[in-house]
Amino acid sequence: MLLPLLLGGLRDLGTVGAVAIDSAGNVACATSTGGLTNKRVGRVGDTACIGGILQGSGGYADNIVGATSTTGHGESIMKVVLARLILYHMEQGKSPEDAADVALNYMKTRVGGLGGVIVVSSSGDWTARFSTKQMAWATIKDDQLQI
Repeated sequence: MLLPLLLGGLRDLGTVGAVAIDSAGNVACATSTGGLTNKRVGRVGDTACIGGILQGSGGYADNIVGATSTTGHGESIMKVVLARLILYHMEQGKSPEDAADVALNYMKTRVGGLGGVIVVSSSGDWTARFSTKQMAWATIKDDQLQI
């Protein structure tokens, strides 16, 4: 089993995300956030937008392709549907690292947003990528911890 964890920005540690693949090849994602500091009352960020028209903003999982969890500026993540965009690029043959880089760059150039992602493919390849100054992450595979 592979379990990468996304811990978000080090200062506030607001986002905690996870993606995993089990021995049967099933993938999963989860994302939880404390939200933006000084956010407007009633603001809904990307973490809550898993279904409907914004499907795949904060997290997305598909057993055929893989799973991803995101952190960063939620409004930007929603505008480009970041998590699903990463898996789309993987469907087109890109590695998790290349797909994450292309999607993060697109978000930065298209809407000026920064963020970070963790991604695992259905074959178990994974990456943690970010366009922010820093992002804490960890992974456990075969009882080996990497940070």
